[in-house]
Amino acid sequence: MSHNSTSSGKPGRTGFRVLGAISFSHFLNDTMQSLILSIYPLLKGKFNLSFAQIGLITLSYQLTASLLQPIVGLYTDHHPKPYSLAFGMGCTLIGLLTLGIAPNYGMLLFAAALVGTGSSVFHPESSRVARMASGGQHGLAQSLFQVGGNFGTAMGPLMAAWIVLPHGQGSVAWFSLAAFLAIAVLLRVGGWYKRNLALAVHKAVHKGLHPELPPKKVVLSIVILLILVFSKYFYLASISSYFIFYLMHKFHLSVRSAQVHLFLFLFAVAAGTFLGGPIGDRIGRKRVIWISILGAAPFALLMPYANLTWTGILAFIIGFILASAFSAIIVFAQELIPGKVGTISGFFFGFAFGMGGIGAAVLGRLADRHGIVFVYQICSYLPLLGILTAFLPDLRRGIRRKES
Repeated sequence: MSHNSTSSGKPGRTGFRVLGAISFSHFLNDTMQSLILSIYPLLKGKFNLSFAQIGLITLSYQLTASLLQPIVGLYTDHHPKPYSLAFGMGCTLIGLLTLGIAPNYGMLLFAAALVGTGSSVFHPESSRVARMASGGQHGLAQSLFQVGGNFGTAMGPLMAAWIVLPHGQGSVAWFSLAAFLAIAVLLRVGGWYKRNLALAVHKAVHKGLHPELPPKKVVLSIVILLILVFSKYFYLASISSYFIFYLMHKFHLSVRSAQVHLFLFLFAVAAGTFLGGPIGDRIGRKRVIWISILGAAPFALLMPYANLTWTGILAFIIGFILASAFSAIIVFAQELIPGKVGTISGFFFGFAFGMGGIGAAVLGRLADRHGIVFVYQICSYLPLLGILTAFLPDLRRGIRRKES
């Protein structure tokens, strides 16, 4: 990762080697994290857990991630720490090792919280590095960074099916090797980050991409973006935490078959994430957000009433459409409040993780009381909140005015 390569971070040049390294690290990070979700059936059987207790494991992981991310982002906006990425991955490593040997439910919660702490450092700082290396293609850079994580999340169920289920809880510790590899990559990224820090600070201070908007309009726009993140991540929590149980209950699938279906859904999420950012760079982020969240609604409303084949097809379509919004939402928010990349990234990633965690806990209680099918009937209405996108400002129009 030489200093004079395309990764030099010069304006107008996109550092694909740095983006590739960050995306690969994100892939490893989220593969390890999604293992927690994917081994729920194993943990449910071994520790005799209820759906509500499973939701609390997700909540403990998501809460440390969500509460700490904005704090990390705010701190590193003022005090950049180039090697904090490797430190965050170290927390994930310790969490994984703990998960592999946890003898009781309390230790499972502690291990999940440690993995969440690693996430809280990784996401806002990686998002900043992606923007530094973007060469002005902010949506593309954010998508490349996020797609690594989404593919990692998709790999979790397969890794669980191939490795953890046959070999038991202890085999989770084997994935610490992935954490060591990620730490090695992130140390090199940290070196690039340190060399390019002065340019990044200059750009943060002197560059504002959005038109002049009244403060009230900015606040309203941020609130709308947060509501859209809520609708997306509450819905995604219903699938990532409970889709395996839904398929096993409704269609009598084996755990392994259900995990393959979950992989296909998460693969669709990855593909949608990859396309959302660059399309937003071309046609405007507001349009991508509009199409993404509201566009998933008819398919989500149909899914609880579909047979197995159509459930798989609809889940793939929903994942693909819904995922394309997040890159656009993050960059839209960064452009609303320029110069606060870490704070905005940490706040939105943190909120997304928090909504996923709260969603998992709330939906677990609902599943215990009313059945898993009821959860999917209720959640199918969430994408309708996408209609609020109509109230977002058109930032592209403002940029064109400034340039003319």
